[in-house]
Amino acid sequence: MKLVVALLSSVGLAIASADGGGRIEGTVKATGLPSSADAVVYVQQVPGKFPAPAKPAEMDQRSMQFIPHVLPIVVGTTVRFLNSDPTQHNVFSPDHEKYNLGTWPQGQTKDHVFGTCAKAPCTYVQLCRIHPEMEAYIVVLQNPFFAVTTSDGKYKIDNVPPGAYSLGVWHPKQKAQPKPVTVDASKPAAVDFVLAK
Repeated sequence: MKLVVALLSSVGLAIASADGGGRIEGTVKATGLPSSADAVVYVQQVPGKFPAPAKPAEMDQRSMQFIPHVLPIVVGTTVRFLNSDPTQHNVFSPDHEKYNLGTWPQGQTKDHVFGTCAKAPCTYVQLCRIHPEMEAYIVVLQNPFFAVTTSDGKYKIDNVPPGAYSLGVWHPKQKAQPKPVTVDASKPAAVDFVLAK
């Protein structure tokens, strides 16, 4: 009998972990802009600690652009910067701890760890001293429950633990106030934002 109970318990745990929580989805409208891409929608605070992923996040320098233009990460994440262009590039940020990773040629990488910031989200603009027209953003967050909008403004955040939260949005040019959201594993929660200057 104990063996049966143990087996049923382990099956129940497997089902619960596969379920993973609920979904938040919606649309972000960037007023007056040709695209609603590059808004980061994120759960502002989730109880618990969320370790950074073992694998570095990546930001490329390709065709004289930082790719992706906006990269959200969890506190403590290592970002690997690759130069894919046949010209030298530099990476620096004037924000927070103000780092400068130097200049390097095509095919090489440099890493930077984004540690604890005073209050998430912490935003770092990424710049190149050689090519001042290049610009991107790294957004450091408390937890992994975030998404970046597509050009039509859609986003989807999966596996959010059930509960009541505040949902924030960050955009390079516009802003909106956070909104409350209640996450239920049985049905998606829909939250839309309209951004303005």
